[in-house]
Amino acid sequence: MPIVLDHLIVPSRNRVESAKSLAGILGVPWAENAAIGPFSPVFVSDELTLDFDESGDAFHPGHFCFRVSETEFDAVLARLVQRTIPYRSLPLGPVDHQVNVSLKGRIVYWSEPNEHVWEMLTVSYARKTGPVR
Repeated sequence: MPIVLDHLIVPSRNRVESAKSLAGILGVPWAENAAIGPFSPVFVSDELTLDFDESGDAFHPGHFCFRVSETEFDAVLARLVQRTIPYRSLPLGPVDHQVNVSLKGRIVYWSEPNEHVWEMLTVSYARKTGPVR
């Protein structure tokens, strides 16, 4: 069996609102409470859950990237626009409401919830694979 990342703990200021927000943007299910632990899980796929944990302490924002199909890209981008969530073409660049097409696919970044950098792309620039089907 290949190694598969099962879940990540994502720090947040408000776990319920953060999970609800990201799940709404991605169009995936979420739960207010996890079966185990003080988390609000976002069920990204059958293989990956993001468990939002609430922290009153300062935390370093993370960078999370999702590879999606062209159809899913269009749907998520439409939800960003509908929710008036600022997005950009570069990870730390200014909000330009542009899609990056310089790496053979489409890439977009946004920073809600909790200042994490969320990335969505259609073709991985990190490995030699084609687009998601």
